[in-house]
Amino acid sequence: MNWFALVLTVLGLCVFEVVSSLDNAVVNADVLSTMGKKWRKWFLIWGIFFSVFLVRGLLPWLIVYVSNPSMGMWGSLMSTFSSNPEVVQSLEQSKPVLLIAGGIFLIFLFFHWLFLEPKKFGLAVEKFASKRAVWFYSIVSVLLTVIIWYALKINAVMAFAASIGSSAFFITHGFKEHAMRIEHEMKENAHLSDISKLMYLEVLDATFSIDGVIGAFAFTMSVPLIILGNGLGAIVVRELTIKGVDKIKNYPYLKNGAMYSIFFLGVIMLLESFGRHIPHYASPVVTIGTIGYFYWKSVKEMKK
Repeated sequence: MNWFALVLTVLGLCVFEVVSSLDNAVVNADVLSTMGKKWRKWFLIWGIFFSVFLVRGLLPWLIVYVSNPSMGMWGSLMSTFSSNPEVVQSLEQSKPVLLIAGGIFLIFLFFHWLFLEPKKFGLAVEKFASKRAVWFYSIVSVLLTVIIWYALKINAVMAFAASIGSSAFFITHGFKEHAMRIEHEMKENAHLSDISKLMYLEVLDATFSIDGVIGAFAFTMSVPLIILGNGLGAIVVRELTIKGVDKIKNYPYLKNGAMYSIFFLGVIMLLESFGRHIPHYASPVVTIGTIGYFYWKSVKEMKK
């Protein structure tokens, strides 16, 4: 990559991380409003270390290790900084496995939002889909079956990875649903200690970060770049959580933009997993363009 491509990739990762974490920021702000000033400050300053360096630093490395276990844990870590041709070739061979699992995860995430989650309708298809919620299960089941069928013709491990992507979606979705229930209980139970709420927020942040980390592999396979872009985005989200979450709520279609960008990134990952060449600038350009459109749509709505 040249410098322009590097900057564009990091910028795309940062924007994607910020917008895909909006729900997390809103939940964090609701819980923080019930905590003392000392603990809010702790969350903003020291929580960044946990959020950026531990969660968004370790998770991409673990994903690389799982998709290429023959390297070992230390080898997977060093491979992300290596230019050795043999190491690069090994990573390229494992790339389809990682991408098909990530693509399934992101596409399922989008369809769940489209059919089942409450939203402010930004496009006509959203209103149409919301009245046919039961279609979600049929669509993702048929889609997974078709993708596994074609993956089996190429590599049985790819087919297995597709099923892992599906399982990862339903597992993490279950954690998110449980976290939302706990957040509701916290509002009603004022006796909970600030440290208990802080620990909850850190666990919640780790759960929500999975979407951003998996989507990051649509931008690049370079873990250092993923850590840099997602880390910067995580810091911005922390600042917004403390200072500007009310302003975020005034932009009604930003969530829509995040979910459509997740869908496009999922499609890109699936296409690449099946050997289609996608230019490296496609993911950041599509992400920034999609989110930019829904930001403009939000501003237009606000003016009305």
